Amino acid sequence: MTVMPDTWIRSMALEEGMIDPFVEAQRTDGVISYGLSSYGYDARVANEFRVFTNVENALIDPKDFSDQSFVARTADTCVIPPNSFALARTVEYFRIPRDVLVICLGKSTYARCGIIVNVTPLEPEWEGHVTLEFSNTTPLPARIYANEGACQFVFFKGAEAPKVSYADRKGKYMGQLQVTLPRI
Repeated sequence: MTVMPDTWIRSMALEEGMIDPFVEAQRTDGVISYGLSSYGYDARVANEFRVFTNVENALIDPKDFSDQSFVARTADTCVIPPNSFALARTVEYFRIPRDVLVICLGKSTYARCGIIVNVTPLEPEWEGHVTLEFSNTTPLPARIYANEGACQFVFFKGAEAPKVSYADRKGKYMGQLQVTLPRI
């Protein structure tokens, strides 16, 4: 596998619609940076959040997930309680080529504040807005900023296309347009 550079990412975004909307250069003007970087793309977090709460004394069960486990917020910022968790999504919509696997890493600005961003790999031919998982590992409330950088996607091109892609097997998270909760 080869890590793909900015020239390839730009070409795939502009000519093939791999990232939409696409920001061609790093934006850093008083915001947490986002846009194209040397070997990746820094995506923004949208203003749609799901913050976990225990108001209803709910149990987190991935096979029987209850929407009473969180409160929904649409805002320019989101405060995650101490030692808690929130879901959000990217502003950008991704269309992953058949011979590409994408790995996501959190931004250092958030990591240095004890905020961990987790995203599972974007598999070949997956598409949608990416659901982002934010963990506040600190004993203090933590703020996330909508429409600013949240994480970096790194694109790996395989030696050949896989026999079966995410689209071929009709993956359950295909085409997500909003924060998507666990599915079985």
